Amino acid sequence: MRKYIQLVSFMFILLMSACTESKDKKGVDVISEKPRVKLATVTARQVDQILEYTATVEAEVKNNIAPASPVRIDHIYVEVGDKVSKGQKLVQMDAASLKQLKLQLDNQEIEFKRLDELYKVGGVSKSEWDASKMSLDVKKTSYRNLLENTSLLSPISGIITARNYDNGDMYNGNTPVLVVEQIVPVKLLINISENYFSKIKKGSPVKVKFDVFEGEVFNGKISLIYPTINAATRTFPVELVLDNKDMKVRPGMFARVEVNFGSENHVVVPDLAVVKQAGSGDRYVFVYEKGKVRYQKVELGSRMGSEYELISGVDNNSQVVVAGHARLVNGTEVIIEK
Repeated sequence: MRKYIQLVSFMFILLMSACTESKDKKGVDVISEKPRVKLATVTARQVDQILEYTATVEAEVKNNIAPASPVRIDHIYVEVGDKVSKGQKLVQMDAASLKQLKLQLDNQEIEFKRLDELYKVGGVSKSEWDASKMSLDVKKTSYRNLLENTSLLSPISGIITARNYDNGDMYNGNTPVLVVEQIVPVKLLINISENYFSKIKKGSPVKVKFDVFEGEVFNGKISLIYPTINAATRTFPVELVLDNKDMKVRPGMFARVEVNFGSENHVVVPDLAVVKQAGSGDRYVFVYEKGKVRYQKVELGSRMGSEYELISGVDNNSQVVVAGHARLVNGTEVIIEK
């Protein structure tokens, strides 16, 4: 019986040794097995070169309404938000000085008429007539200037965006009485890289989106291209205009502007092929060649759904890895899965 037990124990030890050896061999096989990857062939095609810029909406024209010198405000006829027309009376300043100057002008006109009649019959000299005429012209100019600074009119059609005084206040010269802005149209200013200086044209269409109007696209155009490059930023300003006939867009709104610079022939890869390098912003793909993969840094362009445009890094008709990246390093031999 004892011999039987010893025999069973010996067989058990042999069995366990065999199992351990089998696992070890299996483990070695797993480690040494080549990574399995899936590939995709990438090709070049024409891709629209659309770049997005941010901007703040500005009024086409902004006017500060104020007299030339400190004077008391008699009456303000408008409030913030009111629409006004060009030539509309907005503010009446105190008219005491204007009335006094008008009396002086009337008296001087009467005096000149009397002198003119004498001049016609030889009663006064030409120099006296000239002096009187000049004095009258100066008085008329002073009256017109004071009239313009007493009855303040709107120089543009627009909307009142600021009112800084109330009726009866003394205008102090520091801030305007009113601010009126023309918002039909409105304008936006963006800064574009000098690389695109030769590719942008006046009158070219642009698309503008506003976060406040989610999903809505506004059509604008390039109205002004500044002729010089900023040496510090290597950019140049470009002014855009939106018709804004419904006055929906207002100054101060945040805008996203899409500018199309035409199309270029670039390689396009599936987004599954692009891998981010840990610890940096670099992107790369694994390119398959003769049974191995190589690490290749790439420069991304636009994202188009489930694909990326590549500015550089991968040649046309290359094969890239789209699945099985986990165990890959530069020069790894791989097995291709269908």
